[in-house]
Amino acid sequence: MGALDYFEVECPEPLGGEYYQRIVSTVLLDHDLVRVVAKIHVFIDPSVPIFVATGTTRKLPGLVTVRDFSDLNIEDHKVTISIANEAYLAPLLKILWDKFGQARVDQPDRLTIIMPIERNESENLPDMVVSDPGEALYKDLIYALQTIAPEGFKVRRQYYGNGKFYYVASENTLDEDITPLLSEKFRLMGESL
Repeated sequence: MGALDYFEVECPEPLGGEYYQRIVSTVLLDHDLVRVVAKIHVFIDPSVPIFVATGTTRKLPGLVTVRDFSDLNIEDHKVTISIANEAYLAPLLKILWDKFGQARVDQPDRLTIIMPIERNESENLPDMVVSDPGEALYKDLIYALQTIAPEGFKVRRQYYGNGKFYYVASENTLDEDITPLLSEKFRLMGESL
């Protein structure tokens, strides 16, 4: 796991810590998160019981807009969208159907969309957001952390934003204010909460 800038598993039981080091490594690799997670610190204490994962992510690409993967020809009563990257076609179609109605979105071939809409309806079309890489990362990251956390640790709190994340889980009720614990774990990575 040399791709991470910081990777630590903290556990009062040395053998348990070694096992969790392998579990975290395997799950991050299996979910292809090593390329986006920069730092991760995992703390697990079965005697409490508590599981805490804190970390940072690398800079992600920005929002993907219609103009990023297609050419638009905007006329007075018609818009033609020529798709250059098919990866965003399905989400674009869903957005267009929701906004303009399925009857107004014609797809004569796989990479062309024609819509009979007025110019004022198409003004913001080039800048319409089709994909947010951060949103998908958040879902993947939380799913991976749920996989890493011990079975039965169903009481949890999670956060992702501004390039940082945490996931806290326990079998018991968590303290109302977990900020001191999180701050300590971020500090061990050289970061602040």
